[in-house]
Amino acid sequence: MRIFNVATRFALACVLTLLAGWSAAQSSFPSKPIRFLIPYPPGGGTTVVAHLIGPKLTEIWGQPVVVENRPGGNTVIGHEGLLRLPPDGHTIVMSSSTFVLNSLLLRLPYDSFTDFAPLTTLYNSEQVLTMTPSLPANNLKELIALAKAKPGTLNYATVSSGGTTHLASELLNMMAGINTQQVNYKGAGPALTDQIGGHVQLSFTAVAAALSYIKSGKLRAIAISGDKRTPALAEVPTFAEAGLPGFEATLWFGVQAHGGTPKPILNRLSADLARVINLPDISEKLVSEGTDPYVMTPERFAARMKADAVTYARVIKTANIKMD
Repeated sequence: MRIFNVATRFALACVLTLLAGWSAAQSSFPSKPIRFLIPYPPGGGTTVVAHLIGPKLTEIWGQPVVVENRPGGNTVIGHEGLLRLPPDGHTIVMSSSTFVLNSLLLRLPYDSFTDFAPLTTLYNSEQVLTMTPSLPANNLKELIALAKAKPGTLNYATVSSGGTTHLASELLNMMAGINTQQVNYKGAGPALTDQIGGHVQLSFTAVAAALSYIKSGKLRAIAISGDKRTPALAEVPTFAEAGLPGFEATLWFGVQAHGGTPKPILNRLSADLARVINLPDISEKLVSEGTDPYVMTPERFAARMKADAVTYARVIKTANIKMD
């Protein structure tokens, strides 16, 4: 009986020590500025959203949130950069559907599903198909007819080869029976700049990134992915309405931390990020920018990524998408 008591007391002491450590980690977090890595160049929708929610997180955490753009490598550079830093929660990274696509198309320096800790999704975004206004087409049917009349002469911009914009563009080629050519960019900002300048004619872009250019007339919106119109572009039809039913290219955007981060800190990060997205002024701003606020628990977020991997693998095989 005495041996049992000693063993029990030892086990209880270990548990209490562990709980105390967790509590201390959570209560002392954050103890320095938070680095919010954006694996895209400045000018895209992810940077816009990061700067939108950053000040709110600063108010909650009492530490500045520093947004750092780390573009390149199909978002790999930004994600790998996170893993090179201590797993203490003081660095987080913006991820998107491209993160899952990379796991299917690239030889990565990390394991996408074990080295990172999903915190929460932030928002969904439909992709809008835009074209330069100089093209002699006013709607999707006319654009498809033009592409068929001049096969291989129209170019589309992509944000990372093998990424979501590439997937959407090739899906359009496949479903519409057309042949448009890829021109690859490191981010939405450079891609949109070149499209406005007429160097490429077409692009699929997250609504938040293209919205101001559409409103100003620099780009013409043809159709939007998803099963309903977005309030920010209420005049733009869905692909089904425009004559191409079954087209689907919705994106998700979320935040991840280093997989080795202590659980209490992960819980704190997840809860605070969700809290900020659910603030009325933030959610209303996101809607006005053409996105759909979308919060998931870490568990559901992880499950979503694994389900997407299965779906994307089918599309990649059908469209024969390969990395250069």
